[in-house]
Amino acid sequence: MEQIQSFLPIILLFLVMYLFLIRPQMKKAKQEKQFAAQLKKGDKVITTGGLHGKVLELNDDGTCIIECGAGKIKFERSAISMERTAKLNAPLIEKK
Repeated sequence: MEQIQSFLPIILLFLVMYLFLIRPQMKKAKQEKQFAAQLKKGDKVITTGGLHGKVLELNDDGTCIIECGAGKIKFERSAISMERTAKLNAPLIEKK
């Protein structure tokens, strides 16, 4: 019984780390993977580097062609920012 009590703080620490650190990261990674899989031609996107453009082509190797002001550029789908793209495509809310 005494041995269990000595390991209890360590067990609780790992439980808290899992609940507050590991699990949310896994959930976010799953959402980003799903977002990249749901991209389609014509979507307006923003890359993690801040480049704005429109998806022209989606390739099977995990890349896509984006049209922007500089022309057509090839990116990895994982380089498209889910958060920034969601803000770009969100309906504008009028301030009163």
